[in-house]
Amino acid sequence: MKFLEVISVPVSNQEVSKQFYLTIGFEVIIEAPMGDGNTWIQLGIPGQVTSISLVTWFTQMQPGGLAGVVIKTEDIEKDVAELKAKGVNIKDIDPTPWGKFATFYDPDGNSFVLREGE
Repeated sequence: MKFLEVISVPVSNQEVSKQFYLTIGFEVIIEAPMGDGNTWIQLGIPGQVTSISLVTWFTQMQPGGLAGVVIKTEDIEKDVAELKAKGVNIKDIDPTPWGKFATFYDPDGNSFVLREGE
């Protein structure tokens, strides 16, 4: 094994979710029809290996059911301010002995955690 390549993010509306992720700085890697009316939409943070796919076809994955995906940041105060300015639902920074954290949510309620620290 080498690295995590794609994390499936369960969403109710791929277009709404795609616009959200583009707004916060992700870029489209692939957007292509898969058949059966499904579309593969894969996005990622520029320059990173791991990406996300906006999925609607996994019945066991309900929209909003993803939690705890951690995104490393070098300047959490700056990133939180930028996300808030873009209207993102983000909690206040939680300073802990092991780093600073701030949780934010996509339109379906999937949660991601910004983390600054060693």
